[in-house]
Amino acid sequence: MRTLVTGAAGYLGSALVRALSNAPIADTGSLLPTDRAAPASVSPHALPWAAGDIGDPALLDRLFTEPVETVFHFAGIVSGAAEADYEAGKRVNLDATIALLERCRHQAVRGGPVVRFVYASSIAVFGTPLPRRIDDTTAPAPTLSYGAHKRACELLIDDCTRRGFLDGRALRLSGVVVRPPLANGALSGFNSDLIREPLAGRRYVCPVSPEATIWITSLLHVIGNLMRLARIDGAAIGPLREMTTPSLAVSVAAIVEAIRRVDAPAAERIGYRPHPAIEAQFGRWPLDCAFDKGRALGLATDASIDDVIRIHREAR
Repeated sequence: MRTLVTGAAGYLGSALVRALSNAPIADTGSLLPTDRAAPASVSPHALPWAAGDIGDPALLDRLFTEPVETVFHFAGIVSGAAEADYEAGKRVNLDATIALLERCRHQAVRGGPVVRFVYASSIAVFGTPLPRRIDDTTAPAPTLSYGAHKRACELLIDDCTRRGFLDGRALRLSGVVVRPPLANGALSGFNSDLIREPLAGRRYVCPVSPEATIWITSLLHVIGNLMRLARIDGAAIGPLREMTTPSLAVSVAAIVEAIRRVDAPAAERIGYRPHPAIEAQFGRWPLDCAFDKGRALGLATDASIDDVIRIHREAR
């Protein structure tokens, strides 16, 4: 079995590669990570690494020289960066994903394995103004190009699965915390900064108000959910392959209070300078929400914001 991971040098991709590398060989087979370059921390002898641009047809040729049975697709240009540069966002988030789906389709129609295609989608498929409640029946209505690209790819995955070209599943990720400080253009990065910076002894000015509400989940649970989703029989998912990962719905004020419980001086390092556009798009997630489809499939999230902070402190 050959498992391909795109965007493998990123925060999520590199964590998944580590988890897959430690899994029994029967679960992952031959692991092939790809990104523009391998991380400096990766030994070139540890894994075969395919370096290149996911939008380059020559890279896709290399990736599919042998049959691929599972794809974890993370490669992308995130929210703020895709909004600032439409052409770059479309080329990577939409066009490159379509090209990757086509390689999977061509493999299937030639009689090769039907790829299990695990797609890292996003709650950005929901747009502003956000509804008072979000559950599995809520219709997506993206108001960022990033969210529009993600939704378009979800629909294509549904259609390709219906036609037997691949066996797709798309997990809509919420804010995955606690990320390292990365200038990747993610406008929602404050959800990690709010926890990481004051606990590291630095002052932090939050771009949303204490009343802002966000959805978050720890890296530990996201990686576990993605790996579980790859193992699930497609028949259990149904014809609509997209679902939202179970998440914590919590206010910024509640996060600050959780920080105060473990480090009172850290909480005093937090100030506020709300940015209306950021708060409208990323700080008004409804506390009334349900993730029934994901939970029915065995996906999980953290028990509390205190657990998220504990996991972060233990990892430091």
